[in-house]
Amino acid sequence: MMIILSFTDYPYLVYHWLGTHNSEITETPDYIIVMGAGGMPGPEGLMRCHYAAISADEFKETKLIVALPSEEENFEDSDTYNMFKEINLKGIDSTRFIFETEGTNTYFQAMEIYKLLHNEINKKLLIVTSPEHMHRCILTFKKCGFESISGYPSFEHSYDENLLLTKDERSKKVQDVNRNLNLRYNMWTYLKYEIIIMRELIAIGWYKLNGYI
Repeated sequence: MMIILSFTDYPYLVYHWLGTHNSEITETPDYIIVMGAGGMPGPEGLMRCHYAAISADEFKETKLIVALPSEEENFEDSDTYNMFKEINLKGIDSTRFIFETEGTNTYFQAMEIYKLLHNEINKKLLIVTSPEHMHRCILTFKKCGFESISGYPSFEHSYDENLLLTKDERSKKVQDVNRNLNLRYNMWTYLKYEIIIMRELIAIGWYKLNGYI
């Protein structure tokens, strides 16, 4: 079933829905929340830093909160600091940053941010996180009491697939099934989306059972 679905657009459509549902930016945020991811440097963390820098450049007066647990004795050795440094290198002033280092999952991070903001649920938030995580993240922050939340999902940008073809293949002079892009790349990418989606659906179910969303 997964292989069959990988030849359709459904995996990407669900992935895209998780990233964009209820995440439209409608007003200037008071805080940009950068959700931590894995280790730094790492693909998810770097993507989130990239989009955080873009949003911080667009909303130049907005503070940034980097949310990632840190147990390092020296804060400058932590992944949290590495995320800050990556965003700062893109020209974002260091005085705009706040750090949330206590929360160990999305729910507890949201609760810690709630405390950092002194229970001011009317503050407008812009969440930067991976597409598959966005829907659950917004629901979690709403559960904690925040009323105005938008999102900036860190979608990757694909390059022109024609670059992977020879001139003859681009002109359709050669039709070799072994060189078919759907078999070489798209199918595997969509299979990866399916695994990501399944993991996220399980996480959403777990959060509902625990009353986090």
